[in-house]
Amino acid sequence: MADSKTLHDAFIDELRDTYDAEKQIIKALPKIIKTVSSEELREGLQMHLEETKNHVYRLEQVFEQLGEKARGKHCSGMAGILEEGKNAMEEEFDDAAMDAVLTAGCQRVEHYEITAYGSLIAWANAMGHDESAELLQETLDEEKAADEKLTKVAESGINQAAAGFAHPDDAQTEDEDEGEEDDRPARRTSARGKSRTGSRQTAKAGSRRK
Repeated sequence: MADSKTLHDAFIDELRDTYDAEKQIIKALPKIIKTVSSEELREGLQMHLEETKNHVYRLEQVFEQLGEKARGKHCSGMAGILEEGKNAMEEEFDDAAMDAVLTAGCQRVEHYEITAYGSLIAWANAMGHDESAELLQETLDEEKAADEKLTKVAESGINQAAAGFAHPDDAQTEDEDEGEEDDRPARRTSARGKSRTGSRQTAKAGSRRK
């Protein structure tokens, strides 16, 4: 009977899976960067591409610390997420919608990586691989920061722009409603002014009659 595998085996397996996932991302990001229209989004993705190359280097350091050869194992999970992104880029979305869709897709990538690195760090700490855990934590911090930046980019205008193209009549109605709300105080003030004026005029007329 073969010996059962241990947590160390699972750890190495997950490292190889993550190593392959990072390399898939490096291959996919240039096309995504070329496709997006938002300059802010493009710059953010370009910065993360450079970070991802460093993530690969850190993983190679972890393999070396553990006395293992740095090699990947096909990450089908990341392949599926990136395939969805590829399919999205083949759709005939307007520019704003494409930016919104690809931003969401990139966040799926980040969430997958955040989960993977979180598990790796927990296992590394449990087995006493402190130096490896520190390297992995550096990458996890960058993945979380990248996810937060994507959220800010989406909420700062990309989603609103895409929604405006999707429902232009709703956007126009909202603008008109805001305009009406701005006019209402002036109308009420004007009405109150007329009421006071009318009261004063009535009072003066009553005084003359006396």
